[in-house]
Amino acid sequence: MQNPQNTSAIRTALANLKDSSYDLERAGAKARNATLKTIASLLESKREQIKKANALDIAQAQKNGLSPALIERLRLDDRQIDSMIASVLEIEAQSEVIGEVLGGGVRPSGINITKVAVPLGVVAIIYESRPNVTIDAAALCIKSGNGALLKGGKEASHSNEILGDILKEALSVCGINKECILILTPKSAQDILKSSLDSTQNTAQDLARNLEQDSSQNLMQSIMIEVMRSREFIDLLIPRGGRGLIEFVLEHSKVPVIFHEAGVCHAYIDKDIDEVGEKYALDICQNAKITRPSACNALECALVHRQVASKILPSLVERLGKSGVEMRVCQKGLEILEYLEFKDFVKPAKQDDFGREFGELILAIKVVESIEEALAHIAKYGSKHSEIIITQSLQTSQYFVANVDASAVFVNTSSRFNDGGEFGLGAEIGISTQKLHARGPMGAKDLTTTKYIVQGNGSIRL
Repeated sequence: MQNPQNTSAIRTALANLKDSSYDLERAGAKARNATLKTIASLLESKREQIKKANALDIAQAQKNGLSPALIERLRLDDRQIDSMIASVLEIEAQSEVIGEVLGGGVRPSGINITKVAVPLGVVAIIYESRPNVTIDAAALCIKSGNGALLKGGKEASHSNEILGDILKEALSVCGINKECILILTPKSAQDILKSSLDSTQNTAQDLARNLEQDSSQNLMQSIMIEVMRSREFIDLLIPRGGRGLIEFVLEHSKVPVIFHEAGVCHAYIDKDIDEVGEKYALDICQNAKITRPSACNALECALVHRQVASKILPSLVERLGKSGVEMRVCQKGLEILEYLEFKDFVKPAKQDDFGREFGELILAIKVVESIEEALAHIAKYGSKHSEIIITQSLQTSQYFVANVDASAVFVNTSSRFNDGGEFGLGAEIGISTQKLHARGPMGAKDLTTTKYIVQGNGSIRL
């Protein structure tokens, strides 16, 4: 059970966030864009401070035994900081989304209807490891006039604290209420509780007692459960992370949620390919698997048509094996590879290797009899994220595109392009695999809803 005083403090903070979000919307496009430019400038001027804070997180992660893949997600080096700056400036340069006219017209009754885009209100984003999400998500919320609650992983707390300070400094410099963004870290969570105790003239001993009473349910978890219950303060919740995080949010949230399940991405290599198509297949599979295996748009399973399997499989296995990829191959594929020297990085596939997001240098491979079998496999094991077809038949590609269920389909190109920056959104607040409100990479426009404006001249309905 949550501590009642803690719950009251959390709700007070959320109410303040909701009230402050209206200030951001009313500030206007000029002030919001100026804020984004200021964020980019501060990221540059405080580059060394950011790296120093991030180094503390990296050191603690290494001490705690986090995997190299998770530590890499956590890292903020010069390349990552440059990328954050570029994303913020690209978002700033985009056309204004608030007030955009989406439709309307004059009705026979004489009323004039205009449909316009308006902010959602307050968007809460829960994410793991990647501190760059703090900047990307905040920039998209500022552009779209939404208040933001940002809860990163505890492993990135030092990084998120300095990035949060940069966001609030930029808002203040540009005359916008800095309370329209709430960064939740272990330190800020205790500050929320302390401010509540201060307002009731309680003591440091009361703070310590409350924290101790809440130890059975971590204070941060208590806060997030309250966030997920607070429909009057939070308009949308976006979790970005593993299956455990998604399931936790879905179990507890009363707030509308947009999420992606997992990135179980397939590449179907069709029978209609020549030497050029074979090169496409090898290059695309290599790029989609090895450039960033932990990404949600990385390749997890290759489906190879039986008619080209004897030619493609040896080359594919050799190429990926040299890049350190372990391949888990179906029985038909193993029979093709039987007499070749690939035993170091080829293993028999188990049933649970299909439909699995490995997140590392492992690839499942299956030989299929037809495009229909490939589509059936994807329908059963896919996560509706990103699917690839490699073919030189226009008719086959059109059939695949029409019949595969995914947020994005890639014809003769890598699934690694399923990214807000690559799609021209500047950044993404997430990649939705759902079908309501938004699907695929979500940019500033996807953080809006609509309002109808109806004008008349004393018009009444008869």
